[in-house]
Amino acid sequence: MLRLFLLALSFGLLLANCTAVPATETDIAGAMATGRNAVAPEVARVQAQTFVAVVNAVEPVAEAECRLRNPAANCDFRIVVDDRRGMPPNAFQTLDDQGRPIIAFTLPLIAEVQNADEMAFIMSHEAAHHILGHLDRQDQNAAMGAEIFGQLATVQGATTEAQIRAAQQLGAAVGAQSYSKQFELEADALGTVLTARAGFDPLKGAEFFFRIPEPGNGFLSTHPPNEARLAVVQEVAATIGGFPP
Repeated sequence: MLRLFLLALSFGLLLANCTAVPATETDIAGAMATGRNAVAPEVARVQAQTFVAVVNAVEPVAEAECRLRNPAANCDFRIVVDDRRGMPPNAFQTLDDQGRPIIAFTLPLIAEVQNADEMAFIMSHEAAHHILGHLDRQDQNAAMGAEIFGQLATVQGATTEAQIRAAQQLGAAVGAQSYSKQFELEADALGTVLTARAGFDPLKGAEFFFRIPEPGNGFLSTHPPNEARLAVVQEVAATIGGFPP
């Protein structure tokens, strides 16, 4: 049975130990209706109900796709809500110490989405990162970048451990981000499929892109332009069909 969890203490510690507090719609709504950025109780209740309904619909679809593609992988997604105060709207995918995939949502994100389709697309996108092995690929790219930059630093005259370590750290950062935009587009594509399979409209879900800031074009920018992401969703959606109008 799928269970939701609240992360009410140190987020890093809880992820490391994979311990959290089981949560209900009432718990999530109560957390949303308190604190500095609280929403009205009636709004919090509706948003919490939408969130729980989406999680219950999307998680089994994501798990089934994960097991189909990666029979040996840990596909037992754990869905958690980060209720720390002052957090920005955000959702992300990570792993606990045992390799179990975690999808985390902050309260402001739950409050900000405008419909179930948007929430379903966001969750499907994060699940797709795990299904496609993006964290492992990112780690591999970081290790390769660190090795290359460390070697270049030595060739160019670096002699101290601190100099080489600094070069390796820069290389790891560059390597980790080298394919991050492509990873986001890949997750958008698979996320579109998962959203539709779970009974939601990925085109409506992708409207969330219109309300988030355009990512920068800096050297280490991690996300592609919103227009490019929307184009991927539209392209994939046109090939699958079958989702609610």
